[in-house]
Order: sequence, then structure tokens, then C-alpha cells
Amino acid sequence: MSEIVKIGILGIVGVLIAVQFKAQKPEYAVYIGLALGILIFCYAIKKFEAVISQFDLIRKYLGTGESYLAVLLKVIGITYICEFSAGICKDAGYGTVAEQIEVLGKLSVMFAGLPILFAVIEQMQSFVG
Repeated sequence: MSEIVKIGILGIVGVLIAVQFKAQKPEYAVYIGLALGILIFCYAIKKFEAVISQFDLIRKYLGTGESYLAVLLKVIGITYICEFSAGICKDAGYGTVAEQIEVLGKLSVMFAGLPILFAVIEQMQSFVG
């Protein structure tokens, strides 16, 4: 819990510093925001590594359903990367680019989930036919 408080304080202090620069040197504010975002993202990746180690335990229990877990991890990664990238673009004033990244992320999640949809359809057909 204290780590989350530290990250929250880091975010607030970084934003306050960026706001100070925004009036005189707006490009510095963007750089500060980008650096801050990368720092927090690196911290999130460390936490994500801990989650992946827990997924290894789940993988042992799933057996043949291991591919579903891989799809879940892929979808989580896609959403985090797209959200992070879109946030940086929005902060830099490129809202249209951010929206396109979000659309690409949604399409990527949809395509990543198609194998699971096909597996469900095959299971339904095996029960009917």
C-alpha cells in the first residue's frame, strides 16, 4: 500500500512541476509528463511480473486450457500498452492519434480473442451434432 502512495505522490509532484513549465516551455511539460509516465509504467511492469508468476501456478492447474491464459495475458498487455500510449498522445495534444491507438487496441483485443470464440463454437457444435 505504501508503494502506491509513493507512486501517487510521484505523479502529483511530477504533474505540478510540468504545470510550472507549461506556460513558458510547453515542450518541457510534455517531456516531464513522458518521463513520469515511463517511470510509473516501469513500476507497473515490475508488479506485472509478480502477477505473471502467479499465472504460472494457474497454468499448472489448467493443463490443456493453457492457451486461454496466454490469450488473457496478451489481451492485458495490449490494453495497458494502448492505454499508456494513448494517454501520452492526449497529454501532448494529439487526441486524434490517441483515438486511433485506442481503436487499434480494441481491434487487437478482438482478434486476440477470436481463437477462444472459435473454440466455444466448436464445443457447441460437438454437443448439437
